[in-house]
Amino acid sequence: MIKVLVVDDDFMVARIHRGFVERVDGFEVVGTANSGEQALDALRELRPDLVLLDLYLPDVFGLDLIGRMRAAQPDCDILVITAAREADAVRGAVRQGVVNYLLKPFGFEDLRSRLEEYARRRASVPDRVTSQADVDRVLAPARSSVSRLPKGLSQETADLVAAALRTAERNLSAAECAEKVGISRVSARRYLEFFCTRGQADVALRYGTTGRPERRYRWRA
Repeated sequence: MIKVLVVDDDFMVARIHRGFVERVDGFEVVGTANSGEQALDALRELRPDLVLLDLYLPDVFGLDLIGRMRAAQPDCDILVITAAREADAVRGAVRQGVVNYLLKPFGFEDLRSRLEEYARRRASVPDRVTSQADVDRVLAPARSSVSRLPKGLSQETADLVAAALRTAERNLSAAECAEKVGISRVSARRYLEFFCTRGQADVALRYGTTGRPERRYRWRA
């Protein structure tokens, strides 16, 4: 059973998220917290495997809390659940190794699919690594969106582009994606087109009154 701590500044929202988690087989909520300090205390006492972390807490911004959380419970994973749509928040979360980034408001199925993906990834880790094949099997789920990158594309940037596309409220143009990630439009389009060739993103044309149609991208669920 995977033990979960729900951290949200709104106790009613925390209760709803707790109910969502408890509907997913293999997960149990061991506690909730409504501030950063409460979260740290709960980590030390309850030793959860996974934290559902809101970023807007009354005493600390969630991304600034992650390092302290890992010091309190090194084996704990973090799934961000937040209304924060800023590119810096997405980039910061990815760089700190969160297992996923889910935008509020979301429904049960949105969270369920991410929890089940996390459970599969967690189960793929063997008790003892004996070969490179074991390592590759462990890393494959985390790298699945960016494996076999063409020459000139980096894994770190691909992760950021994928996160920006996943968390967007609507489909994005290359220019919009570039602004969210902090890269050039040309670079953003290369990554977006790569995801389309892999079947991980879809592209649609939006026609204006003049000029060429605009290519707009969305991540496939």
